[in-house]
Amino acid sequence: MKRSLILLTTGVLVLAGCSLDSTSAGNSVDVVVGYQSKTINTATAGTLLRARGYLEHRLADITNRTGTRYRVDWQDYDTGAPITAQMLAEKIDIGSMGDYPMLVNGVRTRANEQARTALVSVTGYHPAGALNMVVVSPDSHADTLADLAGTKVSASVGSAGHGTLLRALASAGAGVEVLNQQPQVGASALESGQVQGLSQFVAWPGLLVYQDRARLLYDGAELNYPTLHGVVVRRRYAHAHPEVLDAFLQAQLDATDFLKHKPLEAARIVAEGSGLPQEVVYLYNGPGGTSFDATLKPQLVAALNNDVPYLKSIGDFAELDDFDVDEFVDDKPLRAAFDARKLDYDKAVDQIDKPTTVGGEIWLDGSETTVMVPDSDALLDAVRAATARGDHLRAAYVNDAELGTRWFADKSVWVRDGTHYLPFDTTAGAQRYVAAHPGGVVLDYRQALAGAA
Repeated sequence: MKRSLILLTTGVLVLAGCSLDSTSAGNSVDVVVGYQSKTINTATAGTLLRARGYLEHRLADITNRTGTRYRVDWQDYDTGAPITAQMLAEKIDIGSMGDYPMLVNGVRTRANEQARTALVSVTGYHPAGALNMVVVSPDSHADTLADLAGTKVSASVGSAGHGTLLRALASAGAGVEVLNQQPQVGASALESGQVQGLSQFVAWPGLLVYQDRARLLYDGAELNYPTLHGVVVRRRYAHAHPEVLDAFLQAQLDATDFLKHKPLEAARIVAEGSGLPQEVVYLYNGPGGTSFDATLKPQLVAALNNDVPYLKSIGDFAELDDFDVDEFVDDKPLRAAFDARKLDYDKAVDQIDKPTTVGGEIWLDGSETTVMVPDSDALLDAVRAATARGDHLRAAYVNDAELGTRWFADKSVWVRDGTHYLPFDTTAGAQRYVAAHPGGVVLDYRQALAGAA
């Protein structure tokens, strides 16, 4: 775990190397934030937020007005579970995590009034569930999730990736042995052959595929069910320091605005803060990837309610029986943050991003901008033209022709249908298309490029 303490006085930031409990001493208030640097969908409440200094700036403004000083302690974790443990111990005040971990957080903290939490904002979501995926080794013979029946699959139990696996297995009618492992441990287990699959949240599937350490087997978007990440706060802390929660939510909105207006620069900042390749970060926070929107949409709250039975099926969450998800969600602080900006919360909360099934994007090495293209045929043409000019392609992104998921063009499975070339992020997706279009032919990326002329 990485920790960094930032002491804010009027216009001064002082770095220190110790950790604090979230207490008040005189006119000084401590703010402990738990985040996941490698979880791209929480970047606006974590890595990007921290790197841009938005929270510290907001708190410094309060210091200028009131004289109260604030000390921010950033704590970096691999998953949401340890953040919940620290909130339960009253050592983290604000945390960000995925849908299943948020439910666990709400359940585990509710018996302790000092630790009891509320869900106060969303960081990123995908309306179809493409944030979570199952990958296999590059040489695996599995083409569908059913092909993993009877094998071992690594997942972080209680995580968003585990939730997707549970739903997907129920849909496929397949059973596997789930090994409870941290993402990096699971990645090593997959490479060594100790497990035959890995089900994880962003950015692990994209990272492993980008590094040629895995192949995408199952896209969570096949479930067509929303997935989300969000922010939880200890209610007692928010009651004692409402100005801190407001500053955090305003800072999250600052980070969200920055990401939407400068996604490529945001990807660079997050890459530097997380150690992930910028190409992988941009896969998720580029156009058509994660929807970064702080509002607590009814569709997302409904998805959390429907997640409860799957989380209970793990066998260790019987206390979910009487857990009130709607009571756990508190949109009043975020509404106040919107009002302060003169923004219409009700209008924003009604807007849902829809996955696109057209278009693509190329990114040339050395360029600080990318080029958008209208469809997958145009993308192949653009890649061939760049190669002919001697330009080096840093990355190319396409949207899955069936599900709309944003994916790497060179890691996609392609289908030639007449004169058109269509990308699919999984072999199963390509095979479904060919089964419905008998004239279609499955190709790899190189073959698609060769035929694009």
